[in-house]
Amino acid sequence: MLEKISDTLTFECETGNYHTFCPISCVAWLYQKIEDSFFLVVGTKTCGYFLQNALGVMIFAEPRYAMAELEEGDISAQLNDYKELKRLCTQIQKDRNPSVIVWIGTCTTEIIKMDLEGMAPKLEAEIGIPIVVARANGLDYAFTQGEDTVLAAIVHRCPNYKSQNQTRLGNNLNIQENTTRFSFLQLRKIDNTRATSEINSHPPLVLFGSLPNTVSSQLNLELKRNQIEVSGWLPTQRYTDLPYLGEGVYVCGVNPFLSRTATTLMRRRKCKLISAPFPIGPDGTRAWIEKICNVFNIQPKGLEERENKIWDGLREYLDLIRGKSVFFMGDNLLEISLARFLIRCGMIVYEIGIPYMDKRYQAAELMLLQKTCEIMNVPLPRIVEKPDNYNQIQRIRELKPDLAITGMAHANPLEARGISTKWSVEFTFAQIHGFTNARDILELVTRPLRRNQSLHELGWNNLVKTNP
Repeated sequence: MLEKISDTLTFECETGNYHTFCPISCVAWLYQKIEDSFFLVVGTKTCGYFLQNALGVMIFAEPRYAMAELEEGDISAQLNDYKELKRLCTQIQKDRNPSVIVWIGTCTTEIIKMDLEGMAPKLEAEIGIPIVVARANGLDYAFTQGEDTVLAAIVHRCPNYKSQNQTRLGNNLNIQENTTRFSFLQLRKIDNTRATSEINSHPPLVLFGSLPNTVSSQLNLELKRNQIEVSGWLPTQRYTDLPYLGEGVYVCGVNPFLSRTATTLMRRRKCKLISAPFPIGPDGTRAWIEKICNVFNIQPKGLEERENKIWDGLREYLDLIRGKSVFFMGDNLLEISLARFLIRCGMIVYEIGIPYMDKRYQAAELMLLQKTCEIMNVPLPRIVEKPDNYNQIQRIRELKPDLAITGMAHANPLEARGISTKWSVEFTFAQIHGFTNARDILELVTRPLRRNQSLHELGWNNLVKTNP
């Protein structure tokens, strides 16, 4: 099936299997990001084994996540699910006292029609701790969509934003009723909690996507250099500090796999989505900041010089990968952004495989990809949604790329056939956002190429030639 989004950019769709991690792996980074949370995965032993192996932490080591293991009695409805979950949550409250408990549904809870959404409000009222339900099961296309499901569920728990006029009216009433009780500074603090960015004469801006604190601080500073104040992030470091959402609030994503969160923000909370390329690579970060500035009618300052300075610092890596070819098999939905950046670095991208493509949410990124190909005077890469891995292997054999960015399942077989590989999951956990982290992306991409170069200099036959 072939579909056109423009005169030059085309998409192909295959019906291959989804060789990817389970989305419950989002617990690995979300429980560390939301420091006062506790994640309870409701699933079978298989889910527990996966978490132990994928996260590298044993369940009995007692991190801030745990397994609610379903047994035969639960599946056959012989046990009371509510009583069991209440017992576990009460124990969690006693041991950890979190600000929020996140129930992660799995394939099994879907199959047996376990009513997590129905039980959560009743139990929440009993124990007095917010319970958020997210069905991050294997029915998604990519493991990164687990974060998308969790954030979309948290969106409903964010406090309502009051417009500037409503805030002023409320403050005036407070002044009249409590003139001797509140000082000017206290009133100013109340107004700031509604919307910090009102001081900067632009509407409140909330960014969504889970990033390490150092990276989110870098993006905050980049925007602040252009007179843009970020009102909040989703998720926040603490659940009790969730940002205000509502009509009049602008939101912008930092990751390309958060389409469900973006839709929820627009439809449920009436926020205005800023459709921008994602801040991955110097070119993407500049375009991201410029788009936000344009929406707020602010003239960006010094972005061209900032970008050029970063490119100058990457010259050593650029000389190594210029003219090299790369093939994306598709795994984590970061493929379009990474391919666009590598094309800008001078690489040739044969194919971009991607498990799922939301063309509306990634529209700005796709336009930047097309513009980048025009600037670099290279043909647009082939974009394949839901790729068939067997067909991809055949195409890799014909094209013989210098590097294949792939899931862990295909890395060793490709290496045995003389194709250098890089695990796509590494880009998920690496710090790749913003101007300064472009070096980390190229460090990952060039590592297998530098290894081959070193082996060649040592006189080793670094590529094992075998008949597939």
